[in-house]
Amino acid sequence: MSFVRKCLSYLDSFGVPYAHTVERLAWMVEEVVAEDMPAHLVAKTIVCEEDDRYLLVVIPATWYLDVGRVSLARGATKVRMATEREIATLFPFGETGAIPPLGGLLDLPVYLDCQLANQEFIAFPAGSHRDLIHMKTTDFREIAAATIGSFGCCDYQAEFRKRFLALRKAAEA
Repeated sequence: MSFVRKCLSYLDSFGVPYAHTVERLAWMVEEVVAEDMPAHLVAKTIVCEEDDRYLLVVIPATWYLDVGRVSLARGATKVRMATEREIATLFPFGETGAIPPLGGLLDLPVYLDCQLANQEFIAFPAGSHRDLIHMKTTDFREIAAATIGSFGCCDYQAEFRKRFLALRKAAEA
């Protein structure tokens, strides 16, 4: 059974409505988004590591992860993004960059950014760059048993933070 089929079977086991669409092959969210789904409503899943334990952080696909915010939410001293090698080991069955945020299926906790949690609908990859799942966010939150928090930042925030840190580093030198 393909991993996409496993994702669909997993969702079916909950009896919640969802739509599965197969889009043209795309590597960037802007290429895969349907006309009725704004890019900021499509989720991307980022694998993070904390003390040899992995977790899934789900943020809008157009945003950047703020690992500091994940550390605060976890009460951890150090959280980092998993390497591509670690991800390939954890998910040898799916395509890189298309990890579904279904923690129960993958036996990993899920942390969902409040920007997505407060939307009516969510879309996310089902293990491939062509397969998308669309569903009500309330259903997703229940299935994923997601912890809600602020884990990402949009482009202007990331750029501001990068400039601020560069200025601070220059001032300290």
